[in-house]
Amino acid sequence: MPKEPFLINRLKSIGYAFKGLFILLRTEASIQIQLCIGTMVTALGLYFNISTTEWALQCLSIGLVMGIEGLNTAVEKIADYIQPNFDKKIGLIKDISAGAVMLASIIAVIVGLLIYLPKFV
Repeated sequence: MPKEPFLINRLKSIGYAFKGLFILLRTEASIQIQLCIGTMVTALGLYFNISTTEWALQCLSIGLVMGIEGLNTAVEKIADYIQPNFDKKIGLIKDISAGAVMLASIIAVIVGLLIYLPKFV
C-alpha cells in the first residue's frame, strides 16, 4: 500500500483527535463537570480582568486536568477491554490513573486560589 502524503496524514490525525474529543465530551460525566468548572473560571477571569500570566496559568491548569482526565478515561477503557471482570491488578492500574487526575486537580485548585483568593479578599 503506498504511503499517504504528509499533509493528508496530518489532516486525518486531526480528524481522529476531534472525534476522540467529541466522544470524550459526549460520554464522560467527569470531563463534562471539568468543562463546566473550566467555563466558570474562564467567566471569572473575564469578570476580574486577570493578567496575561494568570490567564496562561489558568489555561494550562484547565488543559492539564482535562487532558489527564482524557488519558485516565483511555486507561480505564483499555483496562476494561483487557479484563472485563473484577481484577485487583486492573483496579490498581485504574486507581493510579485516577490518582494522576486528582493530583492535577489539586494543583489546578491551588492555581485558582492563588489567582482568585486575593480578588475576593
